[in-house]
Amino acid sequence: MGNSLDFRVLLIRLKDFKFSRSQNGHSKQIRILLLNEMEKLEKTLFRLEQGFELQFRLGPTLQGKAVTVHTNYPFPGETFNREKFRSLEWENPLEREDDSDKYCKLNLQQAGSFQYYFLQGNEKSGGGYIVVDPILHVGADNHVLPLDCVTLQTFLAKCLGPFDEWEGRLRVAKESATNSKWIQEHPESAYNLVNSPHLKPAWVLDRALWHLSCDIADGKYKEKGVPALVENDHQMNCIRKIIWEDIFPKIQQNRKITTKPDPKQHLKIIQDPEYRRLGSTVDMNIALATFIPHDNGPAAVDECCNWFRKRIEELNSEKHQLINYHQEQAVNCLLGNVFYERLAGHGPKLGPVTRKHPLVTRYFTFPFEEMALSAEESIIHLPNKACFLMAHNGWVMGDDPLRNFAEPGSDVYLRRELICWGDSVKLRYGNKPEDCPYLWAHMKKYTEITATYFQGVRLDNCHSTPLHVAEYMLDAARKLQPNLYVVAELFTGSEDLDNIFVTRLGISSLIREAMSAYNSHEEGRLVYRYGGEPVGSFVQPCLRPLMPAIAHALFMDITHDNECPIVHRSVYDALPSSTIVSMACCASGSTKGYDELVPHQISVVSEERFYTKWNPAASPSDTGDVNFQSGIIGARRAINKLHQELGAKGFIQVYVDQVDEDIVAVTRHSPSSHQSVVAVSRTAFRNPKTSFYSKEVPQMCIPGKIEEVVFEARTVERNTQPYKKDENSINGMPNITVEISEHIQLNESKIVKQAGIATKGPNEYIQEIEFENLSPGSVIVFRVSLDPHAQVAVGILRNHLTQFSPHFKSGSLIVDNSDPILKIPFASIASKLTLAELNQVLYRCESEEQEDGGGCYNIPNWSSLKYGGLQGLMSVLAEIRPKNDLGHPFCDNLRSGDWMIDYVSSRLISRSGAITEVGKWLQAMFFYLKQIPRYLIPCYFDAILIGAYTTLLDTAWKQMSRLGLPHFSSGIFRCWGRDTFIALRGLLLITGRYLEARNIILAFAGTLRHGLIPNLLGEGTHARYNCRDAVWWWLQCIQDYCKVVPNGLDILKCPVSRMYPTDDAAPLPAGTMDQPLFEVIQEAMQRHMQGIQFRERNAGPQIDRNMKDEGFNVTAGVDEETGFVYGGNRFNCGTWMDKMGESDRARNRGNPATPRDGSAVEIVGLSKSAVRWLLELSQKNIFPYHEVTVKRHGKVVAVSYHEWNRKIQDNFEKLFYVSEDPSDFNEKNPNLVHKRGIYKDSYGASSPWCDYQLRPNFTIAMVVAPELFTTKKAWKALEMAEKKLLGPLGMKTLDPDDMVYCGIYDNALDNDNYNLAKGFNYHQGPEWLWPVGYFLRAKLYFSKLMGPETNAKTMFLVKNVLSRHYVHLERSPWKGLPELTNENGQYCPFSCETQAWSIATILETLYDL
Repeated sequence: MGNSLDFRVLLIRLKDFKFSRSQNGHSKQIRILLLNEMEKLEKTLFRLEQGFELQFRLGPTLQGKAVTVHTNYPFPGETFNREKFRSLEWENPLEREDDSDKYCKLNLQQAGSFQYYFLQGNEKSGGGYIVVDPILHVGADNHVLPLDCVTLQTFLAKCLGPFDEWEGRLRVAKESATNSKWIQEHPESAYNLVNSPHLKPAWVLDRALWHLSCDIADGKYKEKGVPALVENDHQMNCIRKIIWEDIFPKIQQNRKITTKPDPKQHLKIIQDPEYRRLGSTVDMNIALATFIPHDNGPAAVDECCNWFRKRIEELNSEKHQLINYHQEQAVNCLLGNVFYERLAGHGPKLGPVTRKHPLVTRYFTFPFEEMALSAEESIIHLPNKACFLMAHNGWVMGDDPLRNFAEPGSDVYLRRELICWGDSVKLRYGNKPEDCPYLWAHMKKYTEITATYFQGVRLDNCHSTPLHVAEYMLDAARKLQPNLYVVAELFTGSEDLDNIFVTRLGISSLIREAMSAYNSHEEGRLVYRYGGEPVGSFVQPCLRPLMPAIAHALFMDITHDNECPIVHRSVYDALPSSTIVSMACCASGSTKGYDELVPHQISVVSEERFYTKWNPAASPSDTGDVNFQSGIIGARRAINKLHQELGAKGFIQVYVDQVDEDIVAVTRHSPSSHQSVVAVSRTAFRNPKTSFYSKEVPQMCIPGKIEEVVFEARTVERNTQPYKKDENSINGMPNITVEISEHIQLNESKIVKQAGIATKGPNEYIQEIEFENLSPGSVIVFRVSLDPHAQVAVGILRNHLTQFSPHFKSGSLIVDNSDPILKIPFASIASKLTLAELNQVLYRCESEEQEDGGGCYNIPNWSSLKYGGLQGLMSVLAEIRPKNDLGHPFCDNLRSGDWMIDYVSSRLISRSGAITEVGKWLQAMFFYLKQIPRYLIPCYFDAILIGAYTTLLDTAWKQMSRLGLPHFSSGIFRCWGRDTFIALRGLLLITGRYLEARNIILAFAGTLRHGLIPNLLGEGTHARYNCRDAVWWWLQCIQDYCKVVPNGLDILKCPVSRMYPTDDAAPLPAGTMDQPLFEVIQEAMQRHMQGIQFRERNAGPQIDRNMKDEGFNVTAGVDEETGFVYGGNRFNCGTWMDKMGESDRARNRGNPATPRDGSAVEIVGLSKSAVRWLLELSQKNIFPYHEVTVKRHGKVVAVSYHEWNRKIQDNFEKLFYVSEDPSDFNEKNPNLVHKRGIYKDSYGASSPWCDYQLRPNFTIAMVVAPELFTTKKAWKALEMAEKKLLGPLGMKTLDPDDMVYCGIYDNALDNDNYNLAKGFNYHQGPEWLWPVGYFLRAKLYFSKLMGPETNAKTMFLVKNVLSRHYVHLERSPWKGLPELTNENGQYCPFSCETQAWSIATILETLYDL
């Protein structure tokens, strides 16, 4: 087993390094979009700004594959063409073979919607859209207007007055007025009864309802209970009865319904394409084939005809039932509309039914003189007239917005489900310009004119606009106005559907309505939802993942479609709600009439009056004029001015406080100046005149120092005439106005009674506000700064943080009296740290910290940190920073006290040398951190740590080799011999840690005893020599050292201080007996050839409480015939698969699960590698020994390295390969063969069936001694291992087809199951990570011998597997790879969370790439 605590990986993530570089060098914003296989993100919104760089990188599912990214984002200087895509070139800045650093990019300099997709080969594998925001310029100086500064007001063009061109230029492009001249000249542009005959039944119903409406208006139905003025439910029921009994029978619609084609050849009604009465038919050929008389007699023919007639009646009955279902829905929709327009309290209450205000809105135009319904119906079959019978436009509540409700297959018009706009017709674009050339050309020209004169457009009821049409028109507009601001109104009922429109059209802002809020709490929630980040948010790096976004909002207190808020709420709510809306960190807007307090909805269709004019001298009684004393206009100016300031000056953080049921306080905060603006609004959703409001207003505590009252305003009544609707002007309520004061001091306020100063903690000052006149309909806005002492502390902090990022330059303050250590750049302090010291600063887990009398920091109500060093903190911050999870217990702990802050610095100061200096620097920074408000501490604590952390990583990076791969910290020798040398090449040699590698090799050489390296070192004096493989891993590392390190062969002559010069010697002090390393190597080889046999010292429960007595007998040797190293017995386990049974209940105590005695395949491979290498050195006279000498049968016998090498080579495949040929004479136990075409796990085991188990160990032999393997045989064995053993992260330790396989490791389980109890299956299925490195390296080696095609496929496999490890490293708070996983990569709670050899072999694989 491996000890995860001894060799720690100092994980230097390329991403972290680049984050640091990006912030240090410049402030360019870079976003990374990870591509994953079959990830379709068309419904995901990705918003970016011009000037950003977008990098596409391969996600885990695509690494290693041949991927091409295509986009329609144009080359610089080219015009955008939606249909023109280009491929992007991959960049690989570090020229690494793995795909983790590879990207292709777009430098975004153009606004709009752009599509991307990616291919694997020629197969489309995924894609989506990006939306780049426009840059708006305004004013005489053409300054930039941020989108959050936008303030809009909606006007109805027809109410603006007699400017001839206003109506033509402001009308929305997707609609066309029914009386437009061009639509009369080109009726094919609309859905009419010629090009859309499927609408004829709906048109007939519509005309019948019109005639009913006229008859009701004329009093003809009064006797049937329906007068012109509909006032109650009884009259509504009478209307229902009249429709069913008079209208539906008259129009007989049951013969006019479209039928869906039946794929089977059964009799069905064939709809007349012109929808004429009695025009539908059946296919007589099918009828004749279906109804066949059994003979030619008259009776048989009559019987057959009767059956035919019966089937026709059944078909008609089915259609009758269908039309009845549609009619029921039509009646329900019709009566619902009547109820809203005439009875509902929140409706317009249109009054009596008239021709101007009919019972229901007409769905179709009728530009002819009225006539009887029967005469009108004849028109629909006359093309020259029917073409002018056009369908009105509208929208359908709850319908799929991507479906065209006017096309065949939709029954919306027949079922009366359309919320109809009676002044416009539904335009029929078709799928492309060729389908209706005039309409497309006309609307394109209209769009181009609009884009010439205006910087922005509004897509009203965008959900009713065909997407392909909107794309075409907006593309035309953006050619003339590249930074076109596109506002859209969407009612899809789904954020996913909203995103389809936003991403496809490049919508800049979506209209959001405050009127959707049912109380002040919901209104405040909408403010928080539609923009900004939390107050005290973390500083995000310039280079970071591209995250899904919600559409930028244009938050409106009211839209022209909303019900009147004065009716729905109260007139007193206009001021507070508009203030709340304007405090949102997004664009804001309103509708003309809101500020004037017009007490009714201004109808888009029926309103014919003009808006009021501006007149500074107007009196309240002037219905046609307004000024600052009218309605809330005076306050609106101050509200808009504040909204502009907050957006322009970067007040991007938002906090919403629901003070009580009616009071909402919204804070906008600047993260650079830390100035805040707090707006306190007392809403009036209920009329204060008729509802109770408490006079006791809660006290408010505002942190910081109130600089001024920006403005305060109260809604008040004045003594004028009450409201009366004017005939010519859209007038508001004259008796309501606002009292407003701007830029005053607290003591001048009429709303604040008194303000006191209190402290909250040692360094946080708050002002306690007591109100006296915050009546319903009032607002007060405070400008707040930090306490002067805290402001200085923040400035000093920001000044010292500028060494890490230019982001902090704004608001920084240079002072001379700060701690001297802060005058030293932190990089200079960090540069003095050794790698061992860096390990202490960054890492060390709980048990390591406890050895020094400490421990990892524990966060109450959560958990302890994984490491005592900075990585423990950074792992948590990496999770909460991107989400701004300020409610996390980690942040709560920081806000509540200084415990964590003091822990970080004190832990380091208590150590010595350069570590102390790091602690003192942090302590000096924390001195100022403690002086700022607690709500800001998480943000600045993170900024300090990430600056220090990335600098420390940079320091470690520079101390490593140019390869720049992760490494581990040495100096702790309480470790496992085998694990040390499995990990050494990956963690020390290929990372350039040559001195540490040399010292470890020589230190372990000094512990050689019995020709073995100890398994558990035990500080050298309590070592156990009970493993057969550690010495061979040690020898492999010496070989690797000599090959990798410059002048590496010099190590062979280095002196080794022997602790045990003889097997029975007491441990000697260092330096007592030294000998060169090559002599120690020769001793190990000679002892194996002679044969090793001894009993462990202190054998018994004092060193192993589970092992049986026979297990303490250690044997090892070399087979004379085969040259294979062998050893062990069935009571011990001398390889890495070393689980000893521990359960009395299951009776497995003392029995090893995997003894692997005999010749284990990896030991044979390692010994072959060592023998071959020593042979090569001896032939070059570098190694002074050419043979080993042993005593056999009383004689000294010499065995040359050449002979030993030849024996292993000649016998390996003969004895280890399980042939695919069942008759292979080399196979001694064919009855034990379970899998063919594989290599045995061992040879000569005491339990012969164990030899034949499929395990991953043979891949180790393939890597260290590939010459033992025939290429094709090796490849088939590797394919079997891939199929049966390879998991997401590791390798199954046993074939899942084996009878004792179990992939779930549970060391706590103690039951009767011999194979599972107390984790007996540790190596019988769970997926260990370190073997996967050898499997991948073996695949790479032999794939090159198999040919280019196989090698290419293998490269993909290797990169794909490595990408999973990369993802795990990214997500793991330990920043390491685990010891093992349960089956199929499942988390195993009994596994070490990070282990040296797991990362080491992965690094070796990367090195081989």
